[in-house]
Amino acid sequence: MNGGLTRQYLTGRILLVALLAMLAGCSTWFAPPPAPQPEQPAPEPAPVEEAPPAPASEAAASAPIAAAPPREAPEPRHVAPKPTYRRPSKPRPAPAPTQMAPTAPPPLITTRTLAVNDTHALLDARVQRPDGHVIGRAIDMFVDAAGKPRELLVNLAGFMGIGDRKMRFPWTDFKFDAAQKKAPITLAIPPGEPPAAASAKHQDKPNAKGAGAAADDAHLLGVIDATAERANGTRVGRVIDVLIDNRGQPQAAVVDVGSLIHERRSIAAQWSALRIVSKGDAFSLQTELSDAQVNAAPPYTPNEPARAVAPASATAAASAAPPTR
Repeated sequence: MNGGLTRQYLTGRILLVALLAMLAGCSTWFAPPPAPQPEQPAPEPAPVEEAPPAPASEAAASAPIAAAPPREAPEPRHVAPKPTYRRPSKPRPAPAPTQMAPTAPPPLITTRTLAVNDTHALLDARVQRPDGHVIGRAIDMFVDAAGKPRELLVNLAGFMGIGDRKMRFPWTDFKFDAAQKKAPITLAIPPGEPPAAASAKHQDKPNAKGAGAAADDAHLLGVIDATAERANGTRVGRVIDVLIDNRGQPQAAVVDVGSLIHERRSIAAQWSALRIVSKGDAFSLQTELSDAQVNAAPPYTPNEPARAVAPASATAAASAAPPTR
């Protein structure tokens, strides 16, 4: 029995070894062949440099060989830098020469605004009694050599224009109120007294020389329709109205400065820019407004705020004045 187990054991071992051998053979048979390895060429032998034959004079075997002088290091090569492209800059414009700002010319005129409620026109202004009854209209103003108002000429109204009379009254007998649009001038006379009686008393009143007031006309100037002229005799214009304030003081004279050639135009000349001068046996009205100043003056418009003008300075007036012929 032991012999049978041993035989079976050996048989199994042989079969196992055979099986393993078969598997090893299969892996060898069916495996991909190994990649061929390229043949490496054999390295060539380095050439042996032969020493040049020594000259006969130095061929002695026992003579020592002189050392070769050291080689100088080559100079470094200077490589030129690669040029870089730069965009040319635009030329800057030359700075403009500094110019002095032109100085403004001196003003020719000065203006002063006159409010409508503070001043009113004298010509054709209605004159009333203290009770409000209108008795006539103002026609003219008479001033003395100092330009101070002395008398007022009034056209006393009659019945439907019949019986109108022009009579002069003392300037101090009137009150002025520009706010009274209907009648800005009031004649202070007692109730019931006719205006002609008040005028007659003024005409009969003697002055300091003992003569009547009518005899003093040579020393007074009627402003309305008077000619405004310069000292050299050149004509400026004609006075067509006077602007009076609420205190009864003249503030400006409305002068018509037009002509037959130029357009009709009126300006308001400040009363302070006018002078009353003696001319022979009478008075005349003078102003130093030049043609340039008259042209620069704003126009006058009735029932609107007036801008009264005057020469800015005597120097400007002299430079702008026309040459004397």
